[in-house]
Amino acid sequence: MEISDEVLGSIAIEAEKSKGWLKFIGIVTIISGALQALTIVGIIFAWLPIWMGILLLQAGKFAEVFAKEKDPIKLSEMAQKLRVYFTIQGILMLVSLIISVIAVLVMVILLISGTSIPLISNMQNM
Repeated sequence: MEISDEVLGSIAIEAEKSKGWLKFIGIVTIISGALQALTIVGIIFAWLPIWMGILLLQAGKFAEVFAKEKDPIKLSEMAQKLRVYFTIQGILMLVSLIISVIAVLVMVILLISGTSIPLISNMQNM
């Protein structure tokens, strides 16, 4: 299936518009990962935002090249980088939601059973 020049031109315009934001968010994500690596706990997970930032930078570069050359292979490579980025982001969101639900359930169970966390006890005494 051949893509018309008009469609390629339209996609190239959108790729050109998005390249700056892809690169900016990629750089900010890499910086946040580097800052996270400075903490003891953060060093364990710092590679994730760094990797995600690199994926966004690569997608931005492919968007820039596609906008200039209108090479469908570059568009495909950009889409592949974005797919991996959003897959990782989705997995991180699911893990966060699961951990949040478990934390809420533990709190409810502790409160129902009469066992209070010292912080809650201190707050009630105020």
